[in-house]
Amino acid sequence: MNRVLTCTFSSLLAGFLGGYIGSQMTLILHSQKCQNQPWGVNEICNVMVTPGAIWQGSTTGIWTGTVLGAFVSGFVTNQNRE
Repeated sequence: MNRVLTCTFSSLLAGFLGGYIGSQMTLILHSQKCQNQPWGVNEICNVMVTPGAIWQGSTTGIWTGTVLGAFVSGFVTNQNRE
């Protein structure tokens, strides 16, 4: 039971961390498209790009982080039965 709780907690933690990192990375990449615009257009472009970038990056990061966190925590808590 302790192994199940450890794996669950660590995979959820990795998922949330992956969601945060993924949203920040995607936001930075999408915001670069707006850099060559004049000041007013640049601000409007950033406002329009931000929600989609955060949604896309966090969704990808949560899935990736949760799956990788589950594999790593399962590997770390593996018990050799001899």
